[in-house]
Amino acid sequence: MPLVERNMPRLTLEGARAVLAAGERRAVEIQRPMNIAVVDDGGHLLAFARMDGAKPASVEIAITKARAAALRRAPTDVPMHEGQPNLIVALGLAVARPDQQTSVRGGIPLIVDGHVIGAIGVSAGSQDEDADVARAGAAALADS
Repeated sequence: MPLVERNMPRLTLEGARAVLAAGERRAVEIQRPMNIAVVDDGGHLLAFARMDGAKPASVEIAITKARAAALRRAPTDVPMHEGQPNLIVALGLAVARPDQQTSVRGGIPLIVDGHVIGAIGVSAGSQDEDADVARAGAAALADS
């Protein structure tokens, strides 16, 4: 087995913009202004959109969801261990919105050729809306 893997897929800025644009299109379709973050495989922010009318308080939640999905290599609604919540995301959401019910849906890793190359995180809607917009953004890479 090689010690270094070369020519591994990487998310480019143009790819991040395509994911962001697809997510924004879906948010417009469902008529929900949202915050959408796209990060690379290390959780570094590549692209971000705060749609007109999106809740300012959910900016950090979108970024936290994207980072958690990238670093965990799994959607944010999948428990870290069977029967346990995703504590990293839940804590981030609790800090950002202590007066509201926290959710962890809406963070999805971006996978190409079996490699996680980044993630999208969405916030400002319901749990289902966040997840729907995140799936639409992730599909932009699958369709390319």
